[in-house]
Amino acid sequence: MPQTRELLDTFTVSFRPQVSSERLGAAIDAMLECEEAVTACAAAMVAAEDVGALQEAIIRDLNCVDTVATTRRVLSRGSDAALLSAQLEACVMACEHSAELCAKHAHHHEHCRMCSQASLKCAEACRQVLHGLHG
Repeated sequence: MPQTRELLDTFTVSFRPQVSSERLGAAIDAMLECEEAVTACAAAMVAAEDVGALQEAIIRDLNCVDTVATTRRVLSRGSDAALLSAQLEACVMACEHSAELCAKHAHHHEHCRMCSQASLKCAEACRQVLHGLHG
């Protein structure tokens, strides 16, 4: 399978050259990693014995994964800078909200630790793209 950056280099999108294909590729890869970790975390929390205590974290994870998936698709195809900025800002917020609660459960749920880390990495990658857009 081709690397994300290689795919991005094969076409021109509207917000380039402000954001390099390297930065875009890294963000998309971080989003894919986040989607996987957050989806797995939400599924594991639903199956946990203490599911009642995890309810808010589950909802935040579901919001996060939906927002990340949408942002990844918009970023992959290119869009006007205003729409992309708003979507990236929403993604940062959703990732931070997910990471916040999962970090609180990380001491007894390994999937929450992994989810929190992946969500924070995704949020930072989104900030990097935003910085490139507003450069």
